[in-house]
Amino acid sequence: MPYYHNLITQKSWKELQKLNKLLDFVLIGGWATFLYTKTLKSKDIDIIINYDKLNILEKNYYLTKNNRLNKYEAIKGHIQIDIYLPHYSKIGIPVEKLLNQTTNIEGFKILQIEYLIALKLFTFFKRGRSPKGRKDFLDLISLFNIKNANFPKINKLIKKYKFEPSLSFFVQSLKQNFEIKELNLNKHAFSKLKKFIIENFPP
Repeated sequence: MPYYHNLITQKSWKELQKLNKLLDFVLIGGWATFLYTKTLKSKDIDIIINYDKLNILEKNYYLTKNNRLNKYEAIKGHIQIDIYLPHYSKIGIPVEKLLNQTTNIEGFKILQIEYLIALKLFTFFKRGRSPKGRKDFLDLISLFNIKNANFPKINKLIKKYKFEPSLSFFVQSLKQNFEIKELNLNKHAFSKLKKFIIENFPP
């Protein structure tokens, strides 16, 4: 069951492919999650870049600076690209620390899964029970479901960046859900996954 309309996600994916040929960036957010999990597609594109790449975006998109949210935004039609930069953007972990924590999937440079999970925990906590927050929650479930992450590494990141309230909020949300229809996880499957996740985090 798609979270966003297929037409929107299809346009976003095509734009992401074009962007990948245009400049060097690290992919985070929903599309990074999709490339790891092959579950829910995304609507917006979230990337981190160095400042010297902004001029390339400016030539190809309508680029604006969002001082309130400490990011840049590139717009093309209904597609929005959220751009996060070192020493400026505030996404829970300093962007300059994230630029080298990458892996490659299908030709995309993507944030390592442990860092992606840590960022998603932080973002979910900030967005709460909004529609975008729900998507963050589902992305977290998808990432944990592939059982590809190093929990000791995630726990170190949580401790280092003081994400304990974010983790508590996520665990609380886990306990309040009994099945995840969007990911075709019935009560039995989700109960097993929930137990696996909770057991791997410190009490």
